[in-house]
Amino acid sequence: MSVVAQTASPSHADGGHVGGFGAGRRTDQWWVGPALTFGGLMAFILYATWAAFQGDHFWAEPYLSPFYSPVLFMPPPSVELSMDAHGLPKHVWLADSAWPAWWPPFLPPSPAFLILIFPGVFRFTCYYYRKAYYRSFAGAPVACSVEGIPQKNYRGETFLMVFQNLHRYALYFALAFLFILAYDAIHSFFREGQFGIGVGSVILTINVVLLTCFTCGCHAFRHLVGGRLDCFSCDKSASVRHGVWSRVTCLNQRHMLFAWLSLFWVGLADLYVRLVSMGIVRDLNTWNG
Repeated sequence: MSVVAQTASPSHADGGHVGGFGAGRRTDQWWVGPALTFGGLMAFILYATWAAFQGDHFWAEPYLSPFYSPVLFMPPPSVELSMDAHGLPKHVWLADSAWPAWWPPFLPPSPAFLILIFPGVFRFTCYYYRKAYYRSFAGAPVACSVEGIPQKNYRGETFLMVFQNLHRYALYFALAFLFILAYDAIHSFFREGQFGIGVGSVILTINVVLLTCFTCGCHAFRHLVGGRLDCFSCDKSASVRHGVWSRVTCLNQRHMLFAWLSLFWVGLADLYVRLVSMGIVRDLNTWNG
């Protein structure tokens, strides 16, 4: 979304620039955007960190929180999980493996710590999120035509800039998680083998849709499906990839929208499953229970 900056008289500017953090010629409320971005990202970071440290209440039959999916190792006995027909806990990939002994003692045995790192890296290195936290957290710059935190020396691509290159590789993990969460969403429509619909089913399904729109609208995915082609009409394969590229471009044009919607919704999905698991919220569904 483009913003037209409102500017005042440049008569007080020195060399075309107004010195000092937050200084500039803009007379509009330019600080609202960075402030809202800071508040939104900080709220999600605090909630996700708190939820990961809980290590419990991530399962409410038949719903599994996306923060904890997939559950790789058998969680502690204090965590209640539903059992399948073979007496094994549902959604635990390595049900015969206890929680690993190498786990750091200062961290609770929470499956979320093994999961959130992957989508976390994908979002942290996302092109849109870079702009968002560079402005709202680092003030580099704080807004268009507004002075940010002064930097004495520019040293090129330092550690953080090099780390950002992981985005293209984190994409593959993000795509894999889409299939895992899609399975969880389909499973949420079946309770003890009986098909039904609940509020949780709808929430988990919308979560997959929004995450898919965000992931497939990513610049790295757009480049993957068609960005490396020099000719879209040279052969049939290139023509097909051009069609995919065009549709991905529609998502890419709304990348900021899906970045925020998917971030909000994945947090909402975890919160809903948690509240149902704790008995605070009753799930409305067609299973009569």
